[in-house]
Amino acid sequence: MEMSLSGEFLRVVEQAAIASAASIGNGNRKHSDWLAVESMRRSMEKLPIDGTIVIGEGERDEAPMLYVGEKLGLGMGHPPIDIAVDPLEGTNLCATGAPNAITVLAASEKGGLLHAPDLYMHKLCVGPSAKGQVHLDATPAENLKIIAQGLHRKVGELTVVVLDRPRHEDLIEAIRTAGARIQLIGDGDLSAAISAAVSGTGIHAVMGIGGAPEGVITAAALKCLGGEIQGRLVTDTNTASREKAEAMGVDFNRIYFTDDLAPGEHIVFAACGVTKGNLLDGVHFFGDGSRTASLVLTRRPRLVRFVDTVHVNEGESITVRF
Repeated sequence: MEMSLSGEFLRVVEQAAIASAASIGNGNRKHSDWLAVESMRRSMEKLPIDGTIVIGEGERDEAPMLYVGEKLGLGMGHPPIDIAVDPLEGTNLCATGAPNAITVLAASEKGGLLHAPDLYMHKLCVGPSAKGQVHLDATPAENLKIIAQGLHRKVGELTVVVLDRPRHEDLIEAIRTAGARIQLIGDGDLSAAISAAVSGTGIHAVMGIGGAPEGVITAAALKCLGGEIQGRLVTDTNTASREKAEAMGVDFNRIYFTDDLAPGEHIVFAACGVTKGNLLDGVHFFGDGSRTASLVLTRRPRLVRFVDTVHVNEGESITVRF
């Protein structure tokens, strides 16, 4: 599945990135998201798959398209797969022209991606050198010491990404007290988590509370990269949300590890930069087309591909420059 569909999914995220990049800086995050959603849906309708959205834009009554349970592709007779999408991770980032907005898609065999409730999750994301050694219940100082040892660095040379939210005041203080640097971000912890598992990005860990659905997509990517995510769902004060989550079999006391969130053996992950970021460059437009920077990961075989693509408008000729 991975090899036959990785090119197809690459095109899906590339087209979504180009569509949403047209709205960079317009201040309308809903419009930016709508452009990405529309593009992804059009692209996936034509794929030779029997696909089901397990992580999407919301439930059917809340989202007109790419909702949880929606069927995509040519249907019966083609490979049945589960799909997790974040059509535009960082809608605010795109709308304001800030870094690290990306379009994202992950896929696996049926049952290979956890159907996570739309709740918050306390997360810890690290690269391969700290996998199996850090723990969500350890203190930030303890985990940072382990991460530093694995990377042959000092704690003071580490950079930890944390979402800039009031709920993280204590966490931020603990990380700074331990001596590590912090990069506060407004949105986009998925992109940051992937960066933590890729050498040279300058990001070494992600800590704090973010979306649980994004945690599943992160797990798919980190499983391909050899990194690790640990997460525990945060008790929601909304009784209806908690009851719905419990009906799905969610355990609020359990730590979910990478293989719990993405148990699939056959995983494809694709992402394309919309605005320039730590991991991927953004979309560049020119007179005759556009240029995109993407990341494609597969589990079997384990491949990491950075793809630089020039898209030429129909009927145009182009001179490619390096």
